[in-house]
Amino acid sequence: MSLLCVRVKKAKLHGPPDKFNAYGTLKVQNVKSTTITVRGDQPCWEQDFMFEINHLESGLVVELWNKGLIWDTMIGTALIPLDSIRQSDEEGPGEWTSLYSEVLMREDEICGTSNPTPHKVLLDTRFELPFDIPDDEAKYWTSKLERINTMGIHGEYPLQEEIQRRQMESIPSQCCSWRYFGWSDQQTFDDHDSVMDDRDSDYRSETGNRPPQFHNTPQTNSSLHQYPIGRRVQHQTLSRESDSMQSYELDHQESRGPSPPDSSRFDSSGNLSPGSSQLSSELEEHQDPEMCHPGRHRPPLHSQPSTWDEEEEEVEKELHPLPVPGSHTDLRNSSVIQPKPTVDSSDNRAKLEICLFEDGPPPCSPSKVRWLKAYNKVRVQLLESRDQDSDPSKIPWAKPGGNTPFGIDSMPDLRKKRPIPLVSELSMIQSRKAGLAHTLATRTSLKDEELKTHVYKKTLQALIYPISCTTPHNFEVWTATTPTYCYECEGLLWGIARQGMRCAECGVKVHEKCQELLNADCLQRAAEKSSKTGSEDRTQHIIMAMKDRMKIRERNKPEIFEEIRKIFNIPKMLHAQHMKNIKQSVLDGTSKWSAKISINIVSAQGLQAKDRTGSSDPYVTIQVGKTKKRTKTIYGNLNPVWEEKFSFECHNSSDRIKLRVWDEDDDIKSRVKQRLKRESDDFLGQSIIEVRTLSGEMDVWYNLEKRTDKSAVSGAIRLHISVEIEGEEKVAPYYVQYTCLHENMFHFSTDVEGGGLVKIPAAQGDDAWKVYFDEVQQEIVDEFCMRYGIESIYQAMTHFACLSSKYMLSGVPAVMSTLLANINAFYAHPIASTNVSAPARFAASNFGRDRFVKLLDQLHNSLRIDLSMYRNNFPASSKPRLNDLKSTVDLLTSITFFRMKVLELQSPPRAANVVRDCVKACLNSTYEYIFNNCQELFNRQFQSAAQPLEPEKKKMKTEKTGEDEDDEEEEEEEEKNDEEEKEKKEESQPEEQGPTIQNLDFWPKLITLIVSIIEEDKNAYTAIINQFPQELNVGKVSAEVMWMLFAQDMKYALEVLDKTDVYRRNNEHEKHKLCKPADYMNLHFKVKWLYNEYVKDLPGFMDTVPDYPAWFLQFVLAWLAENEEVSMEFMHGALERDKREGFQQTSEHALFSSSVVDIFTQLNQSFEIIRKLDCPDPAVVANYNRRFAKTITKVLLQYSALLAKSFPSYCDKEKIPCVLMNNIQQMRVLLEKMFESMGAKQLDTEAADILNELQVKLSTILDNFSTVFAKSFQTRINGCMRQMAEILYQIKGPPNHNTAEADADAMLRPLMEFLDGNLSIFADICEKTVLKRILKDLWKIVLSSLEKTIILPQSNDSLGAQLLTAAKGLSNLKGGVEAKTLTHKQCLIIDAGLETIKQYFHAGGNGLKKAFVEKSPELTSLRYALSLYSQSTDALIKTFVTTQHSQVHNGMGIRITGNEKIRPDRGSGVEKPIGEAVLQIDMMLGKDRKVTVRVIAVNDMKWQTSGMFRPFVEVSMVGPFLADKKRKFTTKSKNNSWTAKFNEAFQFVLGKESPDCYELQVAVKDYCFGRADRVVGLAVVQLRDVADRKTCVCWCPLGSRIETDETGLTVMRILSQRPADEVAKEFVKLKSDTRPVEEGR
Repeated sequence: MSLLCVRVKKAKLHGPPDKFNAYGTLKVQNVKSTTITVRGDQPCWEQDFMFEINHLESGLVVELWNKGLIWDTMIGTALIPLDSIRQSDEEGPGEWTSLYSEVLMREDEICGTSNPTPHKVLLDTRFELPFDIPDDEAKYWTSKLERINTMGIHGEYPLQEEIQRRQMESIPSQCCSWRYFGWSDQQTFDDHDSVMDDRDSDYRSETGNRPPQFHNTPQTNSSLHQYPIGRRVQHQTLSRESDSMQSYELDHQESRGPSPPDSSRFDSSGNLSPGSSQLSSELEEHQDPEMCHPGRHRPPLHSQPSTWDEEEEEVEKELHPLPVPGSHTDLRNSSVIQPKPTVDSSDNRAKLEICLFEDGPPPCSPSKVRWLKAYNKVRVQLLESRDQDSDPSKIPWAKPGGNTPFGIDSMPDLRKKRPIPLVSELSMIQSRKAGLAHTLATRTSLKDEELKTHVYKKTLQALIYPISCTTPHNFEVWTATTPTYCYECEGLLWGIARQGMRCAECGVKVHEKCQELLNADCLQRAAEKSSKTGSEDRTQHIIMAMKDRMKIRERNKPEIFEEIRKIFNIPKMLHAQHMKNIKQSVLDGTSKWSAKISINIVSAQGLQAKDRTGSSDPYVTIQVGKTKKRTKTIYGNLNPVWEEKFSFECHNSSDRIKLRVWDEDDDIKSRVKQRLKRESDDFLGQSIIEVRTLSGEMDVWYNLEKRTDKSAVSGAIRLHISVEIEGEEKVAPYYVQYTCLHENMFHFSTDVEGGGLVKIPAAQGDDAWKVYFDEVQQEIVDEFCMRYGIESIYQAMTHFACLSSKYMLSGVPAVMSTLLANINAFYAHPIASTNVSAPARFAASNFGRDRFVKLLDQLHNSLRIDLSMYRNNFPASSKPRLNDLKSTVDLLTSITFFRMKVLELQSPPRAANVVRDCVKACLNSTYEYIFNNCQELFNRQFQSAAQPLEPEKKKMKTEKTGEDEDDEEEEEEEEKNDEEEKEKKEESQPEEQGPTIQNLDFWPKLITLIVSIIEEDKNAYTAIINQFPQELNVGKVSAEVMWMLFAQDMKYALEVLDKTDVYRRNNEHEKHKLCKPADYMNLHFKVKWLYNEYVKDLPGFMDTVPDYPAWFLQFVLAWLAENEEVSMEFMHGALERDKREGFQQTSEHALFSSSVVDIFTQLNQSFEIIRKLDCPDPAVVANYNRRFAKTITKVLLQYSALLAKSFPSYCDKEKIPCVLMNNIQQMRVLLEKMFESMGAKQLDTEAADILNELQVKLSTILDNFSTVFAKSFQTRINGCMRQMAEILYQIKGPPNHNTAEADADAMLRPLMEFLDGNLSIFADICEKTVLKRILKDLWKIVLSSLEKTIILPQSNDSLGAQLLTAAKGLSNLKGGVEAKTLTHKQCLIIDAGLETIKQYFHAGGNGLKKAFVEKSPELTSLRYALSLYSQSTDALIKTFVTTQHSQVHNGMGIRITGNEKIRPDRGSGVEKPIGEAVLQIDMMLGKDRKVTVRVIAVNDMKWQTSGMFRPFVEVSMVGPFLADKKRKFTTKSKNNSWTAKFNEAFQFVLGKESPDCYELQVAVKDYCFGRADRVVGLAVVQLRDVADRKTCVCWCPLGSRIETDETGLTVMRILSQRPADEVAKEFVKLKSDTRPVEEGR
């Protein structure tokens, strides 16, 4: 519902200014408002109007009228479509709208205009929100809502004394009860709030109890739990019974007493707690018995079985009342009697069906039939209770204390309640419904027989001679001869002649302008006047005319008087007597009428300011007949209070009380006016009161009216009138009498004739809302109001009060909404005669301000309760009820509008928020119900009712042979017995309703039910509750609430299941889980679908990461662990199958076997399941990927390990090794694709590291496979090399570059033939990457073999023995090839052959890359060896000395001092030292280049021998150009001395190279006679280390042998092949000496 604001600014009218006296009317959706009247052709109104708009299909009709003396004429009409009006919170300049002279009608509604006129009107139209909240108040309520956002519908504005005693309680809202694990705490019913009178309203509108603007009183608020939707079964008979039953749902609120202070079934507002049921229209819906217990515990994981028969038995028993107040009995201590289960036979069920449904089979199950039986019994009790003076305490099932009305603002803990008996629930909801009806006080007039009798007579009197049929005056122009005053306005009839008008019949004299204002029956007035003056003939003539008129009236309208008789239940005889008496009283008129009138002028409000000071000095004059009195003057006050009482006697019922308010003036101007005019003071307003409309005690507000069109009047005056009519001294006021008439008529048409259904009259037009009954009854009430002065607004409020007792009936909410909207328009919109504020106008209501506010408060509260059960009260299957739902929301919005615009309360509860809270409350209870009855609801709505019996077993009879008939009969009997036992077990163990730890079947069913609820809300209810499109969407709210509740239970359940599995694994050593991981995965998919389909796009969830993936994390990881075992088994099976098939290629284009494809197919399928989870939580996805990466690693490495184990056995095959290597390479390719599909760069760091490490390991495995496969060709390559060596050695002669390539081709022929024969095969069956790896390994093997076999051949002996043999010239090469030194030409051929080999392995870019070939260490080593081959011996020795710096102990341990007396300051640092040689070296690097070496001693020699130990020292100079010089000196030997002192000096002469190219080698040997000396230890001193010293002492630790690198070894190999060179042989011998292992033994 939207708020339409219209500001009528001004108009431009075409014509002379004095022609127009214009006013405007606004009509929209059965609401009409009127502006004031302004003269001129450019009238300016500047008046604001507000309307409540239900839909945008209609338009705003603006009519301009010209005020006339007798009738008004229309100036023009404009139609503004509502959907074209802008939305804004600020006023605009307005828009000029043209007026048209004609309107177009369609289906009695204005649909367009035609014939434009030159007139225009300026209008500002806009839609705005109902109200705006101030910033400071918005902050306050924001903080307030944050504390209560988990609660449901909140009650606003509690009473002050209630604020002081309320306590805030933190009550958990857990939908699921998990008692199976013993984790649910025992909780009590501690609620110290009790039911107090007039506290069941959600908002306090009474001015006396209005709270401050802000308060922080804690309030216990909650959403309501009631019956959710079930299957509706409608039946005509039961529906009528339901309607009639609802008509008696009335109760007396005053009779309520205090409730038990310890009872948690009541909250501070007197409302029914969620544990109680609130049944409004279940008779139409025929719900199952389980649906009648919203307060029932949610069943634990192992629920107890229960049957329908228990509740049927409860119906037959007397209900146990709740604890009596003051008895200190707590509900938690009261025992609940468990009914004994009974079993109904099929015969009893059949009888029950026949009893309830004679026309055919029932439209529901037998269990529902039993429920209806129980319900009907309660209904009978309710119907019988209507005659018990409406006292709830007398109802058999009512609680002591009469605590009957309940509401929505309560929240006990659902889990601590026990199921309540069914009939008790019915009585509680009946009492709740009765609370509202009692507030209306509709039953008081129905029971007051004396008042009814009086109203019956007054009604007959009003109808037998109605005002609408009175005789009009016969006015003629009249000339007064004496000063005469107007009977209407009491003004002087000015003029010389023809001053006024005079009635020819009754003689009344008035101004010409006042003749329309005169309201009296000319005929009756003439009769009264004649009877008083003695004109008997004239009187009789008039009386006969009146008699004839009453006879005609009685004859033409007999149905009216018959209807009055029926309404008041008067016997026909008595009715006829009353008719005679009433006619006589009408004829008597006022001749026998007399009354005493006491008028207390109390106060006035909103008077006009007439003085220059902006105020007035008001006083009041009051005149009855000829008697006139006045009050005192209240100076300077526009809201004066007089409190003055006047008494009058009146003898004419047609007289008027003329009350005028004046502004007293005492200046010169007023004194002059007093001389010239009768009235000297300013006129402030008047109110003309017909005496016939007065009766009894009346406290009434009257609006002040204008006297002439030029009057400026505003405000209202309050009078307390007491009328004592002779013979009617104790009669109630006419307002009370009209209330009695209206209520009795409503009761008669609804309950008596309508059978509980409200008759809604079919009326159309702007005033259709003023039609309350059918034609006859409406005429009765209208004539009564006209006769006794009852305002139309009082009629509307009275009818609204009557309808409130039937507000849940079909069609009634729409009528109430329209009625309240017009009531709002009446009080909230300004009118021409007054600018009094809306609260002041409403305070002047004769209906009673507090009474109507209280009615709306309780109606608002009841509407919230019923909206909180909208799924029950307004089922989606019933279109009329859906329309009622829309109207109910409109009614709720109208109440909010009333509070905001009429009462002008500060920040009343927004209708959108209230409806939202109601929707949430209904959804909470709906979820509670479907959770508690999930299995049953799912089976009933989504599965077939009857499962097919086992047809297979029945067919077994025809398939058996006749030989074993006896056996067959026995078997059949056994089968029957087994089936019966199974059926008995199934019956004894009903299906569990709640979740269980044994399986997960409950949750998918719950999700299905949740989806059905959301879809129903989205498709059925969202389109109905569409009044707040920007604030409320029922479908979205439903999805949000359902998801929040489901998420709470789902998370809790998964935590329980996870803890249970952990406990079983740790304590019971159970490896298997209670539920399979696959079941959790399936549930995960369903939860994901539910979230993505309904929740993901909700405003509160758009930018948040959902929690549900984290709930399932442990179970998904468990599924991945289980999947890992499956993958391992699948891998073994695929490999075994591949082995059996001989590792065949999967296709002619695929070079790998099927096992790799199978393995990755299974892994991809597993990952596809993970990917389909669409997990939006990156942290959870990271856990998935890490675990799955470990699975991939384990499977692929295990597969590779199995292949590596058997790979060497396949190397002699031709294709299988290549296929296996292709498999490894294909795994790397597929792994890379899987890495990309898992996220690649977005992948979790740990998972990415695992997969990258796996890729490296697979590459290493592939390298190992290639190396093993290449080494299998080692023997054949060596044979090729030997053949190449024989060819090479046969080539002799000088080097020739021109023939080098041809000679190289000839030499390489054996190798090339071998490579061509194999590499061509590899190129066809190997992947490109695999082929390159094989080429690399073959390249290494070929070059290594070329170097070792041809360039630097090795013998089988040790290097020392080989070199010794080379020195002798007899070196045996491997394979028997004669050792020869390569010539320069042969080296040139080998170098050319290397180029050929390089080109072959490069293969024009298809093989190895040139960069790899050029930088390969094998080629570098080979080329280096060839470069050394062509060097001289001195050059090689120089190369050796300059490159080998770590020959003994890695060059460590030598210490240098100045002389032998100076000991080194540190040790040698050598592990397991053999000994230490001490040498003194003197350098003389002058012209002679001499070096003197003095062997001082050898210390601490480690040498074991059984013979004599005779050590001596051998000192050798190593370097280039020493062939012609002395190179070695030897000391004398010492006998058995392990620390020997020699002190012998030797002198060496160096060559022409620098000292850096020379070194001293010291060898300590054991002298042996007749055999070779044995080496004790070796030491090397390079001269570059001592070249900068002239003399020094070197302390050299001894080593066991000389260590060289590849360069040194190559030099020694080359020199060893020069047997004719003595220097080379000596050098090789010197560097080959080693200490024997046995150390001299």
